Amino acid sequence: MKPVMESSTPTTEPAELSFRSPQISDGKRLWQIARDSEVLDVNSGYAYVLWCRDFADTSVVATDETDRPVGFITGYRRQNSPQTLFVWQVAVDADQRGRGVAGRMLDALLDRLRPSGVTRLETTVSPDNAASIAMFTALARRRGTHITRTDLFAPDDFPDSHLAEDLYTIGD
Repeated sequence: MKPVMESSTPTTEPAELSFRSPQISDGKRLWQIARDSEVLDVNSGYAYVLWCRDFADTSVVATDETDRPVGFITGYRRQNSPQTLFVWQVAVDADQRGRGVAGRMLDALLDRLRPSGVTRLETTVSPDNAASIAMFTALARRRGTHITRTDLFAPDDFPDSHLAEDLYTIGD
């Protein structure tokens, strides 16, 4: 899945947001944010609700002052590499973009998972997604660590029309 990101340089004041684990009741809203992004591969509504239940510990939502989700990151710990958080999707509401929300969600999630042994982040990004590449590069820079890119999935690995997905690894 390719994350949809905002500019890595905030263009307006940072929004006053809170960051928390998703709840089942957030699933519908996460699906809406993904759909409205117009760039993410949108999963079924069921997938977002299930994600909010089964992967809440490795995911985060940004909420406004009314506790309404305005952004999310879905992720999971890799089974054969439990120190690795794989970031599946990143999305921010259109009216919150340009405020550094995605980067702040990433930092909040990694800070929350560090005590449980997460030292590495992986994600896939299509080569044409310059905003996501810039955002993950900025994350590595903020965290004082390196970022590497390797080929992972070729277009013919997918059953439908899909760009290649490069693997980005941040950290140890």
